[in-house]
Amino acid sequence: MPIAIKLDEVLDRRRMSLTELSEAVDITLANLSILKTGKARAIRFSTLEAICTTLHCQPGDILVLAEEVED
Repeated sequence: MPIAIKLDEVLDRRRMSLTELSEAVDITLANLSILKTGKARAIRFSTLEAICTTLHCQPGDILVLAEEVED
């Protein structure tokens, strides 16, 4: 079962751009883009923690099972 990335939705709610997140978390824009598009094969817990801390969210707000994604 694939995992869907809902980073765009969380960024929209926080009114933050991917570039701003990249700078705040100190992750390259290219790596965040790979994650955002669902092309990432893995993510480190430290990276996920930094993203969630910056966006004031939980990992489950960003990563969901594809079946649970509502259109």
